[in-house]
Amino acid sequence: MKFVPFAILVLLAGGPSSVAQIGDKAGEAQAAIVPKDLIPPSPALSAAEELKTFQLAPGFRAELVASDPLIGDPVALQFGPDGRLWVVEMRSYMPDLDGHGEDQPTGRVVVLSDTDGDGQMDQSEVFLDQLVMPRALALVGDGVLVGAPPMLWYCRDTNGDGRADEMLEVARDFGIQVDPSRPELANPERAPNALLSALDNWIYAGAYAAKFRRRDGAWERATSTFRGQWGLSQDDWGHLFHNSNSDQLRADLVPSHYLARNPHYLRATGTNVKIAAEQFVWPIRVNPGINRGYRPEMLRDYKLKEFTAACAPWTYRGDLFPAEFYGNAFICEPAGNLVKRNLLTAARGTLTAREAYDHREFLASTDERFRPVNLATGPDGALYIVDFYRGVIQHRISLTTYLRQQSEARGLDKPVALGRIWRIVPEKSTRPAFKSMAAETPAQWVAHLSHANAWWRETAQRMLVARGDGSVVAALEALVEKGADPLGRLHAVWTLEGLRRVSWKTASAALADTDPRVRVAALRVSESLLTGDARTQVLEKWSALSREEAVPEVQLQIALSLGEARDPQADAAMAALVRRAAGNPLLRDAAITGLAGRELELLTQLLADPAWQERNADADALLAGLARCVFAERNVGRVEKLLESIAALPASAGARRVALLASVSTAAGVTARHPLKLASEPAALAKLGAVPSAKATLVKVGPLLVWPGKPGLPDETKIKPLTPEEQGRYKLGQTFYTAVCAACHQPHGLGLDGLAPPLAESEWVLGSVERLGRIVLNGVRGPLKVKGATYS
Repeated sequence: MKFVPFAILVLLAGGPSSVAQIGDKAGEAQAAIVPKDLIPPSPALSAAEELKTFQLAPGFRAELVASDPLIGDPVALQFGPDGRLWVVEMRSYMPDLDGHGEDQPTGRVVVLSDTDGDGQMDQSEVFLDQLVMPRALALVGDGVLVGAPPMLWYCRDTNGDGRADEMLEVARDFGIQVDPSRPELANPERAPNALLSALDNWIYAGAYAAKFRRRDGAWERATSTFRGQWGLSQDDWGHLFHNSNSDQLRADLVPSHYLARNPHYLRATGTNVKIAAEQFVWPIRVNPGINRGYRPEMLRDYKLKEFTAACAPWTYRGDLFPAEFYGNAFICEPAGNLVKRNLLTAARGTLTAREAYDHREFLASTDERFRPVNLATGPDGALYIVDFYRGVIQHRISLTTYLRQQSEARGLDKPVALGRIWRIVPEKSTRPAFKSMAAETPAQWVAHLSHANAWWRETAQRMLVARGDGSVVAALEALVEKGADPLGRLHAVWTLEGLRRVSWKTASAALADTDPRVRVAALRVSESLLTGDARTQVLEKWSALSREEAVPEVQLQIALSLGEARDPQADAAMAALVRRAAGNPLLRDAAITGLAGRELELLTQLLADPAWQERNADADALLAGLARCVFAERNVGRVEKLLESIAALPASAGARRVALLASVSTAAGVTARHPLKLASEPAALAKLGAVPSAKATLVKVGPLLVWPGKPGLPDETKIKPLTPEEQGRYKLGQTFYTAVCAACHQPHGLGLDGLAPPLAESEWVLGSVERLGRIVLNGVRGPLKVKGATYS
């Protein structure tokens, strides 16, 4: 989905297509590019016919798991511990090209079973129905989390009849409910989805800024970052992977809660890191039926050139594919009728992705209705594909006149309510016998923590934590200390965390583990010991690791964890690590996020430390970041002390003085429109003004500081309170922003690096009102430069 201007939403959302579609851009010609004689027919095929249209990577085959009419409009799935397949059916999505009936409660959660053991599901039981546009589920304990905007429900079957009879409200902001009177707000392409039970025992969601966990029978909620558009997965480090429609793969290399610790440093890097630089795709059929198919840059040889509907990033961690597939990232592109495979490479603390094949895809189809929208690894190690199987997948809120005409002329809008689930397996593989985990004991679940297939490890961890059975603690501790498989040790550490049974003995053993993934986990879980008797031992061990550790991912976690101690010695160790581990790109920001309220103290200490007199890029960047935070804190006394410290630097540190002054001029929230109000002119300013090399930089800093009697100080602007009508418009604007803009520009308005520019304090927003109005009316295309950074 592309950017949709607000004015077009408001003016056209309620009307049919007689004049224009909501997704049209004013004045843009929409002439078809693909010659009609090159467009093959696109009838709805049977599952058997569709299978013949697949082109798979060498060595693989596709098998049908389930098909209409057993299922309809599937969008998400998860295997239960008993081997049954839970599926979300979004049956009210776009019944026609105007979306009539989207507000009807026809959505369902069904459970599929293979009763005869032939590998295909032959029985469907409705667990929950009468849902409006459901999109997500996660099995938790003896119930199921189900997301159906605006609600997130925890649903249980308490009487054993297979249907949910208890629905507990977990959240009521899980997207915006479909409302026929306000169709411009209900955009299912931007609603929360993809509930993921992560390694750290929290449940995350795509396109949603919160996370959840269930403890002692109650649901806990915590703030998280807004990530992705559709789909979410993780790797063995616990990194979260997501994407947006035209950006196939991004990742959180830092757990987002760390980056929210410092309110003075809101643009810390580490989440939403761009992993895949290239966005090329290689369909095997012409693609006229895409929303912007009239733009030449969208097509290559009449086929989709780059991702336009990227979704469902999935890191394969099963044991059925050849070993080189483990950890690969698979991406769905339903508009191009394909699934891409990416190879991931770790270096210098970050990840990069590249295409696995030369000008071809892992799976591509000549069937225009093949719409892969979700992926999962099954208990058998196979890759499962959710095939929405529709001619039209573009939602009406973004639909262009061009695509509507394509759809009507070629009959793509009918039929609906179809859908398939496919299993991808190696050609020579056989289906392994499945033994239900649900019938096993917690002791047997502990053994599964070392399974080669992540589905078994993750399911076992989830069940052990939900059961809360203390009888397995000794076995888990033994697995951490003596387990042969590093992934078994990793999951045992996190299972103990979920059970709240982490001891210093076990944590210290994990901190000395030979596998860096286990050491990272040990650092995180040992944070819980900082408030107990083991605090001194924990800090001593962390500090020792900060001086010795060479693996970038572990160095990063050391810096993050040291910040949790809120201790001057830990702060000094963290700074020394940043200086020692030069070239680790995320380390500096990780350190600064843990220093909220202590930035001035550490900066003063480092400026006086002889070891920090020798300049290097990482040391200078850390010092500059600390200075920016002190300014952003807007504490007058601390800002004056900062200026005094900068002014007191010796003449030999002139370059560092200039760098520190330059850094404060870019502090968040401090601008000429929002300057710091001092009681009087700081003496340090006059001292700095006498230093020739600092004068040019002071020109930028001067407007950020005001005091009574300052020459040229304008009269203070008096703020007029909003009227009730204006307050109502403000609240409506909040709703619009949350529903449409926050996905990219973020709830705080500071944007996402490489994807969406900042709106807060942006020269585009604070500049020409006329230009801003034209953007609202007509949209805008890049590349753009905003606050010194380029966005395309």
